[in-house]
Amino acid sequence: MKVLFLIRSLELGGSQRQLAALAGGLARRGHQVTVVMFYDGGPNEDALTGLGVRLIHLRKSSRWGIFRPFVRLWSIIRSERPDVLYAFLPTQNSLAALLAPFGATRLVFGVRSAGMRAEHYDKLSALIGRIEALLSRRAALIIANAEAGRVDAIKRGMSAERIVVVPNGIDTGIFLPDSGQRQALRRQWNIAESDFVVGLVARLDPMKDHKNFLDAAAKFMQLDPSVRYVCVGDGKKEYRESMMAHARALGLGDRIVWTGGIRDARAVYNAFDIATLSSAFGEAFPNVVGEAMACGVPVVATDVGDIASIIGQLGEVVPPAEPHLLCAGWAKMRKRLKDEPNIRIAVRQTIVENYAVDTMTARTERELAKIA
Repeated sequence: MKVLFLIRSLELGGSQRQLAALAGGLARRGHQVTVVMFYDGGPNEDALTGLGVRLIHLRKSSRWGIFRPFVRLWSIIRSERPDVLYAFLPTQNSLAALLAPFGATRLVFGVRSAGMRAEHYDKLSALIGRIEALLSRRAALIIANAEAGRVDAIKRGMSAERIVVVPNGIDTGIFLPDSGQRQALRRQWNIAESDFVVGLVARLDPMKDHKNFLDAAAKFMQLDPSVRYVCVGDGKKEYRESMMAHARALGLGDRIVWTGGIRDARAVYNAFDIATLSSAFGEAFPNVVGEAMACGVPVVATDVGDIASIIGQLGEVVPPAEPHLLCAGWAKMRKRLKDEPNIRIAVRQTIVENYAVDTMTARTERELAKIA
């Protein structure tokens, strides 16, 4: 097949990693793969080097500088004449639906979230979500990365008959236990090997509910003042500063490390004792859950999206926006790490068996072949 992907960029991010993994996997299987991006640069571009995936940058200059990239994208789609035009995320889905030609090219929407709350974002984001649902009738296929995403897409007006679920794939050859990286990164963070670390990998965004994480950390600090906390990820300045101020007000100042964005995600997960996700809404299949588990790090997370089914009995799942329960989940997992010496092996094995990147690629390939 000739497959053309459309995404905003290949910068840091779960959807970006998934697209890169899928594009590379399809190329290795002999398909002609092109990835079109509005913005160039990013570590996920490096992952495609040498795999025969063609990268095209539209070089969009700003949020509102849409005309020239729009025209160029229109020209690329018509000159490439792909069998499949596969867009990722609402803006790209909407643009692809507006530009995709009728005929041989089949349009695929990629749905990567569930239960987003428009009131936390600007009016344009809410409008794009409504446009995406309206234009979804042009899509021959809608691929959700979680059952929660499928259910939410139907609620938003997308056709149930055209939606399939293909869970995310985790590259277990990249994400694996690594004691050397654990030690090196802890030294960089000024955290001792003997310290117990609870870590959160999440962009600074309302859906990730960092306040829930920080409030839980303040409660956990009362149980053990020696525990260290790490927040990995970046976001808008106002939100970042408000969360850091909240941490200081809670007395977490010297117990928490704010790293910003980090490219080497494997090293990050390995530096944790527990990986956590404190999200309030919006999750479908969060990459960070599968990636941490592939590194042998157990997860304590809120019950949003498909997290409970991914973690199963090997982690702790708590209701959103309940910091005392998130704190209790950490305490329970800390005890399990002492009582269940093989739990780290088991959490990795469940990802290897159920969510390998080759499995995701093969499932996607089958679904695309049905419509191409």
